Amino acid sequence: MVPEMLRLIRHTLRFPLLSGLSLLMAVACTALVLVLPGVTMRFIDTIIGKNRPDLILSTALIGVGAILARQLLFTLRTYLNNHLELKLTHVIRCELYDKLQRLPIPWFDKNSSGEIMSRVANDVPATNRVIIEGLDQAIAALLQFLIVLGYMLYHSWQLTLVVMIPLPFIGLITAWWSNKAEPKWRASSEASSALNAILHDNLAGIRQIKAYTVEPQALSDFDEASRKVGDKHMAVMKGQAIVWPAVSFIAESGIILMVAFGAWWTLNGELSPGIVIAFLVAWGFLFDPISRINTLSQTFTKGLVSAKRLFEIIDTPDESNLTEGARPETFSGNIEFRDVSFSYGGEAPALKHISLSALPGQTVALVGATGSGKSTFLNLLSRFYEPTSGEILLDGNPLSGLSKEWLRDNTGFVTQEPFLFNTTLRENLTLAKHEASDEELWEILEAANAAEFLRALPEGLDTMAGERGIRFSGGEKQRLSIARALLKNPPLLLLDEATSALDNTTEKLVQQALDKLRSNRTSFVIAHRLSTIRNADVICVLDHGELVEQGAHEELMEKNSLYAKLQSHPTAKSNGHG
Repeated sequence: MVPEMLRLIRHTLRFPLLSGLSLLMAVACTALVLVLPGVTMRFIDTIIGKNRPDLILSTALIGVGAILARQLLFTLRTYLNNHLELKLTHVIRCELYDKLQRLPIPWFDKNSSGEIMSRVANDVPATNRVIIEGLDQAIAALLQFLIVLGYMLYHSWQLTLVVMIPLPFIGLITAWWSNKAEPKWRASSEASSALNAILHDNLAGIRQIKAYTVEPQALSDFDEASRKVGDKHMAVMKGQAIVWPAVSFIAESGIILMVAFGAWWTLNGELSPGIVIAFLVAWGFLFDPISRINTLSQTFTKGLVSAKRLFEIIDTPDESNLTEGARPETFSGNIEFRDVSFSYGGEAPALKHISLSALPGQTVALVGATGSGKSTFLNLLSRFYEPTSGEILLDGNPLSGLSKEWLRDNTGFVTQEPFLFNTTLRENLTLAKHEASDEELWEILEAANAAEFLRALPEGLDTMAGERGIRFSGGEKQRLSIARALLKNPPLLLLDEATSALDNTTEKLVQQALDKLRSNRTSFVIAHRLSTIRNADVICVLDHGELVEQGAHEELMEKNSLYAKLQSHPTAKSNGHG
């Protein structure tokens, strides 16, 4: 846990003024606690013991003034701490989000969206509580303990030793429980992440749940995950229900011990009554930090578990060559696959020894049954994944040596399931070109056969798309995606079944838009209906990851092989790793 703590401290030091002022307030507040036992001693030994009623008012005013000053400083410190917490939360949350954007696609294949959201939404605030409630209160508590201890030692080292008797026992119990609690808190956090993942998936798939009437099963899964969260949390609470009452018992028993010895030494004339009463008052301030061990321990343990989960993401290596690598001044669009193979993890190869070439401006169609490797082919071209073996060249340059950012800036990717962000259509379109004017947008929408239905909307380009573009049909979303790709005007175009699941009329409109999009650029097209790629310059037939045929439509039909058989089943689809 020490490395995580040091990293959190370094984050805090990014705001030295706020951190320094907060620490200064903590020191001042702590120093003022000595006034109350000092005032008490003066009342007992001087005002009462020496019959000095003239000192009552001034002594009382000193006590009240110290309490007022302490509370004012505490108010200011609370404000500074909250301000610091908000800044830290913002910085760490943005750092985490920035990191997520720089992680490779395979990382997201292994981590659910719900768990990632849990880390951003829950672990970041929990981590910052370590700094604000943990470090700040721990430093203040340690200062208070040392200052009060020094005060006690100054007045009676013998009675101070009696006061200290319970501390070793409290320290041993606390250390033991901290070690036991850490894995329990981690299990609790992981169970919460699993619950969030189920909730996220079920909300995203609510239509499927309703369509297949599996609400009882969905509820059962959620119920089981929720119970697991409760069970894991209770494992921590059970321990705390035993440990902290034991700590309180030991600490509070020390009061009786201290008063007993104090009374004995007072009767023997070794101590004044005022010192014993002052020690009784000071004891509350000495053991106040110990009474907060329960809360601080929970905050530290839970927060450091959250910090460890965050740092696991932040320490994950970035996607290689994201910004590094060559950025050629020209992009002709000459693509060559040289004996390329690829496998998803330990699975069977999705592509095997693929070799083919595409000249600038050519349209290459990829056809084949589900699971033949078509989508994998496009994922390699966009460098979402890297070949297991072999090499891909772009204009003679190895793709592996190019900047992924540069490559993707010059590539348009229209996916089978178009995605729109829950913002305005204008903002969705200008992802491709931030400075595009409304005139440019309408021109592109006309070319994509999307202008007509948009003009019928009262708010036009300012219409909100809804979550995942829910306000629009599949064909409308597809045409908007094509418009976005047209606005980008990339030299390389990847189309992954862009006309799948569309009716004939809508498909015709989308196909017209795609024809315009493919003109004068190198295009790789996965066909949903084989009739849509008859005019492709090269048709590549994939079967179980192997390139078994390639050529023009007429040439392949004459061979009367796999392509001809696929023509007799023109609605064969691709999904998954296909």
